[in-house]
Amino acid sequence: MDIRKIENREFSKLSKTKLFYMSEENKNLTNRPPVVVVLGHIDHGKTTLLDFIRKTKVAEKESGGITQHIGAYEILHQGKKITFIDTPGHEAFSQIRSRGAKVADIAVLVIDATEGVKTQTKEAISHIKKSGIHLIIAINKIDKPGADPEKVKRELQKEEILAESFGGKVPTVAVSAKTGQGVPELLELILLMAEMENLGADLTKPAEGTVIESYLDSQRGPIATLILTQGILKSGQIIATPSAFGKIKILEDFQEDQLAEAFPSQPVIILGFEKVPKVGEVVKVFEDIEKAKSSVKNEEKISPEVIDVGEDQRVLNLIIKADVLSSLEAIEEILKNLPQEKIILRILKGEVGEITETDIKLAVQAKAKILGFRVKVNAVAEGLADREKIKIMKFDVIYELVEGVRKYMEKMLSAETVRVNLARLKTLLVFLTEKNRQIVGGRILEGEIKKGLSVEIQRKEKIVGHGRLINLQRNKKDIEKAGKGEEVGLLYEGDVKIEQGDILIFFTEERQKIEL
Repeated sequence: MDIRKIENREFSKLSKTKLFYMSEENKNLTNRPPVVVVLGHIDHGKTTLLDFIRKTKVAEKESGGITQHIGAYEILHQGKKITFIDTPGHEAFSQIRSRGAKVADIAVLVIDATEGVKTQTKEAISHIKKSGIHLIIAINKIDKPGADPEKVKRELQKEEILAESFGGKVPTVAVSAKTGQGVPELLELILLMAEMENLGADLTKPAEGTVIESYLDSQRGPIATLILTQGILKSGQIIATPSAFGKIKILEDFQEDQLAEAFPSQPVIILGFEKVPKVGEVVKVFEDIEKAKSSVKNEEKISPEVIDVGEDQRVLNLIIKADVLSSLEAIEEILKNLPQEKIILRILKGEVGEITETDIKLAVQAKAKILGFRVKVNAVAEGLADREKIKIMKFDVIYELVEGVRKYMEKMLSAETVRVNLARLKTLLVFLTEKNRQIVGGRILEGEIKKGLSVEIQRKEKIVGHGRLINLQRNKKDIEKAGKGEEVGLLYEGDVKIEQGDILIFFTEERQKIEL
């Protein structure tokens, strides 16, 4: 890709966009760094690409190599700042990726040059189209054998994404997150797009930002990460979202260095909320704590004490504790999609933070199972769980958690006994009868008979008794099986005596596993 070619072609557009600053409404706007969201299919190299860019090793710290939370990072390229949002690649995080796209200016869609467009690639394209942000395609792993960037572009064309080399408007960059090939060109293109769009923010307005991550720290309390969108956010200010309020006690950058103030496009960490705010909410500044508190919407909560379940209705009650709110929301969302025709899945409580004694008591009361996602169980809760025999299922990867819940739901279902008819025989002779056993002879009308099968006696179209086939003979020699048309001798054991002319039905009963 030739950056200079793009610069020449877009020069007139860049000149026109400068008129943006001449309107009365926008005269107070100041340039701000671009916010870039990185999207793509699982294992296509999103986090590895960011690792190379910011020279850290986030990917190695994540369970299974999958990024579990949204993180925001700020880098400096050619003296200019760029904020990156790293969104998870697993399908469970569809909702998070959608939110990530809404706070960004530019989307970098990472696609493996050897695999091409996959399910989550298409999903990401859908989010990008809905958000209306600018798109750059990063065709990754071009250093691998079998890499085919042109094939990727053809597949993108089917998704109505037309690359510049195909006559479209979407720029593509061939990169290797492993070697760094093409990364400088990608960063230059991001800065060029930002310059063309004249990204601005009004520093004179009250500060606002969007929560992209939140969680409860056992030592420091509720913590929220946000991307500032306007104004200047300062330590000590009163803030609130629709679900939480507080006073900023500590303001930190993405490297957890304390700040006195933060500016638009900057990712910042806030300590001081009275409870964990929800991901995707807008943070606003208020004059005093009462106004902030009154802006919070009170949510109606359903007490587990009022839950009434019919005796014939199977229900799996769950208590979910997760390390961060985005993970909790993703877990709840994907669990809702599990089939619930046979077992109803009911989430009694979903919170961030470690598993406590209160959770165990609720589990006892509501006969619930506890799911812990990347959280610890405190010592008191662990002891109480052992005494009360409360099951705690702990996971580090979301899709393993969901699979664990699915298997437990299937275990709750009683296995069905299914009868399979195998053969029919007409009784021709009764040779010997003693106590509950008989030796009879007959001709097989259909199917195949084996030793050990269950037997049903049909007389004049009515079932009159049941038994079991003990032994099978042909020409007075023991055999294992016999088929249609053959005449055989049977050693039968049962509760009713067989008579000449009876039809014997041979069958098995199998317990089959029930799936959701």
